[in-house]
Amino acid sequence: MSSLANNYNRRKIAFKKGKGSFLYSINGNRYLDFVQGIAVNSLGHSNSYLTKKLIKQAKKVWHVSNAFQIPEGEKLAKRLTKKTFADKVIFQNSGAEATEVAIKIARRYFYSIGKPKKNRILCIKNSFHGRTLATIFASGSKKMTEGFLPKVEGFDHFEFGDHKGLKKAITNKTAAIMVETIMGEGGIKVIPDWCLRDLRKICNKRKILLILDEVQCGIGRTGKFFAFDYSGVKPDIVPIAKGIGGGFPIGAVLMNKKAASSMIAGTHGSTFGGNPLAMSVGNAVLDQIFKKGFLKNVQKVSKYFHNELNKIKNEYPKLIKEVRGVGLLIGLQLFHDQTKFIQKLIDNKLLTIRAAENTIRILPPLTVTKKEIDLAIKIIKKVCKEYRV
Repeated sequence: MSSLANNYNRRKIAFKKGKGSFLYSINGNRYLDFVQGIAVNSLGHSNSYLTKKLIKQAKKVWHVSNAFQIPEGEKLAKRLTKKTFADKVIFQNSGAEATEVAIKIARRYFYSIGKPKKNRILCIKNSFHGRTLATIFASGSKKMTEGFLPKVEGFDHFEFGDHKGLKKAITNKTAAIMVETIMGEGGIKVIPDWCLRDLRKICNKRKILLILDEVQCGIGRTGKFFAFDYSGVKPDIVPIAKGIGGGFPIGAVLMNKKAASSMIAGTHGSTFGGNPLAMSVGNAVLDQIFKKGFLKNVQKVSKYFHNELNKIKNEYPKLIKEVRGVGLLIGLQLFHDQTKFIQKLIDNKLLTIRAAENTIRILPPLTVTKKEIDLAIKIIKKVCKEYRV
């Protein structure tokens, strides 16, 4: 019997090693891993460049308190601000922490300008922003908040795609609108570019902040560094995590000068956030993602993948409802519960993971090859052909 708590429903598979797009189980089976730690291993398993940089740093210094300067973090922050909308960065250890800090920044900003009652965050109902007490109530999911009362106040909600409801929900107490650019757990639902631009206009008009949660969809996953880059929108605050560490725990909040102005000494802290090991790995990830042609290749292979998946959808229109997503953040929405289908994929050595609305999440590493995509397509076709509801 495991000594681990039962808060995860773990599958009866364990792995001894991984390389690139593949995982190898302890009993010798090879799996094509299109989960990758849920969009975490952006450069695949056991990436030699990341390993080299991690070992090099580990031989120097592992951890230094944020009471001192950390050059590796200064370097990573500078690179992130140079390539993005942001002027300042706060490093954390995870996406949930990053989102928590984004909430704190929005509230602190209005407090700092003499509007302490302007402290509510408007979010999409049944979104996903993390598993802390604040972020589960930000997500507005009854399932996630069950058993965790009393309610963490300060969050209001509107339905996905309900623009009238969104505008109606804004009050003189609203500090920010916070949405996932692409809803991952929520079913790979993409907020259209025109809608993001409209959100920016609304925030400008109502003098509130725009927070775009890119924890899952950022860091090259869509073929752009950020998913919102396709829209041309500049948010005020962006929490990131997952892909920036390539498998090493890193979270961060990016913000413009306006939002960052209130975060003075003592307003936030983190024991491990921004430690030298994490920062060295983060810099190594950017070395690869910022290479000439890297993101263009993500766009190219993802276009091919989407086209092939849509061919399967057209072949099995009573099984597959929709191919969703952008880049390598892909959702295969079924007409029926996806649990059995996912198990069939696993039986055929393809790893995927579920999302809401009967959606199968497909998350290859950004380094995935056409040959590996073809293998995935072959397996999905096979399962579709043999599948019985």
